[in-house]
Amino acid sequence: MRQLFSFTGGVKPASHKIESNRGVVIVAPLPNVLVVPLRQNAGLPSRPLVQAGDKVLKGQTIAGPGGSISVAIHAPTSGTVRGIETHAIPHPSGLLAPCVVIEADGEDRWIDRKPIDPYALPADELRARLRDAGVVGLGGAAFPSFVKTQHGPTQRIDTLIVNGAECEPFITCDDLLMRTQAGQILEGAAVLAHIAGAQRVVVGIEDNKPEAVAAMTAAAGKRSGLPVEVIAVPTRYPAGGEKQLIRVLTGIEVPFGKLPPDYGVQCFNVATAYATARALLHGEPMISRLVTVTGNVERPGNFEVRIGMPIADLVALAGPKADTDRNLMGGPMMGFALPTLDAPVVKATNCILAASKALFPPPGPEMPCIRCGACARACPMDLQPFEMYWFSRAKILGKAQEYHLFDCIECGCCAYVCPSRIPLVDYYRFAKSEIRAREKEKDAADVARLRYEFRLEREERDKQEKAAKLAAKAAETKARLAEAGDADDKKAMIAAAVARTQEQKAEENPSAE
Repeated sequence: MRQLFSFTGGVKPASHKIESNRGVVIVAPLPNVLVVPLRQNAGLPSRPLVQAGDKVLKGQTIAGPGGSISVAIHAPTSGTVRGIETHAIPHPSGLLAPCVVIEADGEDRWIDRKPIDPYALPADELRARLRDAGVVGLGGAAFPSFVKTQHGPTQRIDTLIVNGAECEPFITCDDLLMRTQAGQILEGAAVLAHIAGAQRVVVGIEDNKPEAVAAMTAAAGKRSGLPVEVIAVPTRYPAGGEKQLIRVLTGIEVPFGKLPPDYGVQCFNVATAYATARALLHGEPMISRLVTVTGNVERPGNFEVRIGMPIADLVALAGPKADTDRNLMGGPMMGFALPTLDAPVVKATNCILAASKALFPPPGPEMPCIRCGACARACPMDLQPFEMYWFSRAKILGKAQEYHLFDCIECGCCAYVCPSRIPLVDYYRFAKSEIRAREKEKDAADVARLRYEFRLEREERDKQEKAAKLAAKAAETKARLAEAGDADDKKAMIAAAVARTQEQKAEENPSAE
């Protein structure tokens, strides 16, 4: 039996998973209009390839990668492009962003899909296909998956970890996916392992999902070739964090400033592995995903949803109760309140959680920190949250960074156990945004300073070159005068030089005439 390890900190909030993990996956109806944001991955937004009036098919590329860390975006159905419009997106800021708006024709016609044999192609071509299929991490970060399969010349990935922990309360979309698509998940995991050069696959699932563990174990038993091991790990939030799951399964502790490939491991979400299988083995780019809709609703469950479907339409399928006062994207620990339900489902949408005062009572007033140390004991990253809080609150941002502010994964464990009800993560997010803004301003100031210094250098160089030319001409004139024997010749040369100077001035300033 494999030895399991433990990570420090963590909490055990009520899971609230039983409400939505019963039943089957429900296919959401196709909306009349789909709004597909151009920014759906960590990195640069995608570049639109269509314009108003274009006819598109389901799965057709409508936006290409916008840079080295970016992926393509595809039409979720067949129809007509209404235009590239600014629209609300699922973000706590409530800001608008460019989106491709498609009016569905109801036919839902696919492009010509072209499955491939991934084991017959080189790794670089497979990465390009993942990029062009729009596959990103579906655990929430939406980092382009093709980038994660790359590693440096000194790195070697031996173990590929498939993350099925799904530790966040209320969310069950990965649980249902593992129960219903275990074989496809492992096919995708094997392809990712092949691309990354991994020698084995380890699947980690929290032990509060026995049906998923059984389904994945059965699927692993039917496979041959690449070793696949399915492990049930103890339920403790945030066991689904990348570094925490790596620690539990392998004993490897990835330190600050390092990445998993530095230690021979890489981690992908189960939904990402499934999307990889659909993209390469079936030729279907990423145009939909499973989304949990739960909380203060009549019919909680998991829905197969097209990217671009209005969240309001999705929530309506679950029957929100009358006292619902807000909706979160994600779970109660790391999710955020949606400013509007007009925003569409995106690739990072794993859960819509309807909230009410009865389900989530308003927190009491924030009280002073008593330095009890509960937050430090709960922190899974071995940080000192109370120190980061003091410096973030006082805007002493340099000191906050010294306490590894940017290693905080914003899991919310510290705020969950805080007896003073301090929204600690909010302070950390504020401090991070302030530091990023200041660094951006500093970078802009540095660029402006360099440009100014370059201009001064150029002006000084031009001045010196002009002086050198004048000196050379003066020396040449002096030499000619020395060679001239007679006074009349000297006067003629001087007169000619004066005439040339006047002609030059006239050419430079013709309006003076």
